[in-house]
Amino acid sequence: MEERGDRDKFIIGNLVTGCHVFEGDGTRPIREENVRIIYEPGRRRVQLPAEVQRWRGEIEAEQQRRKAAGQHFAWNNPRFAVESIIVSRTNETEEPLIQLSLCDADYYDFLATSINLDTPLREGSDATLRSQYLENADPVKAPAFLSCSFGVNVAVETGVDGKMVFARRSAVVEGHNKERWNSSVNEGMAANHDSPKDGSPMRLHSVARRALREELAVQDDDPVELELLGFGLDVHNHQWAAFYRAVLTDLSADDLVTRRSKGVEDKWEHDKFAFVSADPDSVLDFLLTPGRNWTPCAPALFYLALVRGAVLARGGNPSGRLDVEAAERRAMKRLREAAAVQ
Repeated sequence: MEERGDRDKFIIGNLVTGCHVFEGDGTRPIREENVRIIYEPGRRRVQLPAEVQRWRGEIEAEQQRRKAAGQHFAWNNPRFAVESIIVSRTNETEEPLIQLSLCDADYYDFLATSINLDTPLREGSDATLRSQYLENADPVKAPAFLSCSFGVNVAVETGVDGKMVFARRSAVVEGHNKERWNSSVNEGMAANHDSPKDGSPMRLHSVARRALREELAVQDDDPVELELLGFGLDVHNHQWAAFYRAVLTDLSADDLVTRRSKGVEDKWEHDKFAFVSADPDSVLDFLLTPGRNWTPCAPALFYLALVRGAVLARGGNPSGRLDVEAAERRAMKRLREAAAVQ
């Protein structure tokens, strides 16, 4: 279904994705100290409309039934709903300042909205959550109950052999993105993992490190060059995401394969990995391969990671972005030539 909000979508080659790049272009990172997360544990909980409360009750009952039957089920961990994301700039250097406001929610809240955006609110009615709150409106300003998930997505490069890591989500994950190629690792922010027990502010960098540990067995003591590149909004499924680039300075693709073979916390979430040379031409060929099914925001994440790598290769010159654009034109030329041969 085509969304009619007023936010543009990320375009790469001949692929128009469902991702709106809200902040960041890959040329400079967003400093960790310039991200402020406002959250008061237990003070505010997301408010669900009556229809969504009914769907949530049905989801909870179904998951309990699956659990009792010994089937795969989704457990209901505490999450956060996004009340607002505000972007501003510092006075002198005009660096990005991000203020992220959150309130309490849980995983069943998320499922109740995410899988029902196009479900009729009442029998015999054409009205849906999408038509009432997202179409002909600015999705960035949607009510918090539609944003009961905030994902941290990381594009991973191996430092030893220069490989970009791509992961495909398995068939057993919940939601719309099962069996789609995705970021190298990703995690939804969760209160039991990411809200510090000492009351100190939450840190997106810590969530990114948790994603690396739980999905690739990259430990906290492994050196990682980790940079926050931006924020995006999946405008089809209405999910917010932070975009990170991580270079595993001391690890190779073989190291990651070996570690996963010995066990990793969330191994079940992905059923396939691909390791592609991290140069722009190779990565763009992989992204633009016809028939490859992507999650909405993954192509934008990897593109920003390529831009950041190109900028660093030019000694910090933002014009490195032009090198990636040139590689994109070459990738499209290869696609046209391959299509002409068939």
